Amino acid sequence: MTENNLSFLIRGTIFKVYQALGPGLYESAYESVLAYELRKMQIRVDQQVPLPLVYEQVSMDVGYRIDLLVENKVIIEVKSVEKLLEVHHKQLLTYLKLSGMKLGMLVNFNTEDINKGIFRKVNGL
Repeated sequence: MTENNLSFLIRGTIFKVYQALGPGLYESAYESVLAYELRKMQIRVDQQVPLPLVYEQVSMDVGYRIDLLVENKVIIEVKSVEKLLEVHHKQLLTYLKLSGMKLGMLVNFNTEDINKGIFRKVNGL
């Protein structure tokens, strides 16, 4: 399945989770339910995937974690904040760069309109 196909399924699943839970929960709740729903569709999802920083060919474990990694192709960064900041967008772009992956999705569940809380990010490689 391509990244675009996966992002279409992920987006639909985000809407389903948001409709069921609404805003105001912890990020971990949305992460768990989103992973559960994707797995029900036979989609591989890994949670809290360690992401090392490689500097001068040395891999350093500095505590970076990918919230959800879908089919080893799409990173999902889950937030539940009053307002997304520029740093949240940059965080996902950095994860894409460090991992070498092409596509990421940033989602803020703490919003009145989930349409305005979903952002696709592409790694320019």
